[in-house]
Amino acid sequence: MSNKTILATALVALLAGGQAANAAVGADEAAKLKTTLTPLGGEKAANKDGSIPAWTGGITKALPGKKLGAIPTQIFTDEKPLFQVNAKNAAQYADLLSDGTKALLAKYPETFRIDVYPSHRTAAAPQEVYDNVAKNATRCKTKDGGYSLEGCIGGTPFPIPKEGVEVMWNYLMRLEAESIEYRFKNIVGGADGVKTLATRNEIAFQYPQYYKDATPESWSGEYAMFRFNTLEPPFKAGESLVIRDSIDMKQSRQAWQYLVGQRRVRRAPTVSYDTPDFVASGANYFDEVQGFFGALDRFQWKLVGKKEMLIPYNNNGFIGAKLDDAIGKHHLNPDHVRWEKHRVWVVEANVAAGKRHAVPKRKYYLDEDTWLIGLVDGFDAEGKLWRTTQVTPFVVPSLPGTMMKTSTVFNLQANTMSVIQALNDEDFKIVPRKKETYFTGDAVAAEAAR
Repeated sequence: MSNKTILATALVALLAGGQAANAAVGADEAAKLKTTLTPLGGEKAANKDGSIPAWTGGITKALPGKKLGAIPTQIFTDEKPLFQVNAKNAAQYADLLSDGTKALLAKYPETFRIDVYPSHRTAAAPQEVYDNVAKNATRCKTKDGGYSLEGCIGGTPFPIPKEGVEVMWNYLMRLEAESIEYRFKNIVGGADGVKTLATRNEIAFQYPQYYKDATPESWSGEYAMFRFNTLEPPFKAGESLVIRDSIDMKQSRQAWQYLVGQRRVRRAPTVSYDTPDFVASGANYFDEVQGFFGALDRFQWKLVGKKEMLIPYNNNGFIGAKLDDAIGKHHLNPDHVRWEKHRVWVVEANVAAGKRHAVPKRKYYLDEDTWLIGLVDGFDAEGKLWRTTQVTPFVVPSLPGTMMKTSTVFNLQANTMSVIQALNDEDFKIVPRKKETYFTGDAVAAEAAR
């Protein structure tokens, strides 16, 4: 076979997959995880002016004060904002702001601002996770054009990423407990400022890649499974949804839904991508839940690079606020949202050739220490900013680690917002793992029949 033929074949494969498949890094580069990089891949050193401090191990000890289940709701309570960014001075901080943050400052100049506090690099993880990440760095690979994984277990798959799709896999495979349970509310805010309860739910999540006894060989490849039951409003009470997500794009999501009116469980293949989220009265898309939720194969993922930005961070206090006080008429209450300066990875998502999506372009901003999404901007087919998302992460010392569930999606054109999985006034527990048969349509059907 000629060199031209080989090149053409490789190009066709690349275009078909939409992403280049990537190998793990070498041992020499992986060794940086024990020197200049944190065990999860962030830069260990402070930035030049010290406004982002060096990482020294994060928070691993219990915090005093009130708790919402496993979440301590009082953190850095003696601190005051270093400065505020508002509509009048936004230009001064433009380089540190996402397009979506700038848009919110301009749209709601009288009420929206960001309070910027001292930066604290609180990220931590159990030692066994650090050990797994060190191994993943040299063994984890993408396949199927970047949309599937192999060789990974129990930690960040690509602590030293080379491609945008690797950064997004780091988010999907982010640190979690083996099993958690919590209750949450989805709140929809209208253009008139009126807030409505879409649903109140109880949910169980399980993360098999973080089982203590998991190995790359024994793991099925299912990285997240959940089952929830709707509690309110009364006409939706009893509805259930089960989802199991996999690192194999050929079976990336399996979903089952139970509708009380039909009294049966049915497959729910459309609970994904840009299908309007019925749990939130259609106010957001399913893949906007938790910043990003589901398969990666609708987009090509470009790694733009890393930069310093202002993002929501260490928001235990926001989680602990009363729901009515935490959410304002058109946005979250700035009095309760903590912003800090951190280094973030910037990933641009453009709809892949032959695919479609209601939001054809997005920009994701992911914290270097936790791989959590902090902000997302979404653009319409004409390239105009359309949507923006804020994620409010929180520290859980008992894990230890930083977690997130609540994300708030703003539709900038319709002047609406969707607060997804608000934990305020609810509960959040780390629990022993369940049998995986709990997360099946059959289990939901059997329970509904009783």
